[in-house]
Amino acid sequence: MKPTGSIFVLSAPSGTGKSTLAKRLVAEMPGLIFSISCTTRAPRPGEVHGREYFFVDDATFDRMIAQGELLEWVKVYANRYGTGKAWLQEQLDQGVDVLLDIETVGAMNVKAALPEAVMIFLLPPSAQELARRLKGRGDTDEGQMVLRMAHARHEMEQYAHYDHLVVNDDLEGAYGRLKAIVEARRSERERMEATAQAILQSFEP
Repeated sequence: MKPTGSIFVLSAPSGTGKSTLAKRLVAEMPGLIFSISCTTRAPRPGEVHGREYFFVDDATFDRMIAQGELLEWVKVYANRYGTGKAWLQEQLDQGVDVLLDIETVGAMNVKAALPEAVMIFLLPPSAQELARRLKGRGDTDEGQMVLRMAHARHEMEQYAHYDHLVVNDDLEGAYGRLKAIVEARRSERERMEATAQAILQSFEP
């Protein structure tokens, strides 16, 4: 019998390389998918309902909050984003592992609701390197840099709430460590119990 899926939560300060690593992890690890959030923002060109997001109106989002249908939600500027409990549970029941690429506030809400979630925090090698990476994007002026670095420090202060800490000093190395965390979770005895029992029974005369 296939075990139920696991939830992996990945957080990091902006500029740490989280999106790059998360996309590669999902692309290269069978049975691991991105969580699809609900959002009140309008679809962008090329986006499809149920693929990038579940697009809902404000009234629907309000109802989902009121009825406890969201595992976590956050407001970003004028729009809201949240993780639907029913969709997530459906994936887990099918044995699918789900990766939530979310900021620290949402991650803490997930941990409170689902203590079994595997919490991973991606760290930059240093503040200096993070600032260099952010400047390298070419879309951040000096004022924005100060704000982003302050926000990054605030997020870094939350690292103690996570189960695994991965430093992205080298993209390949960081990817390997993230992949190892997923594989270690999948090979835990409790998750492999049914498989082990089935193999054991094959030894019966």
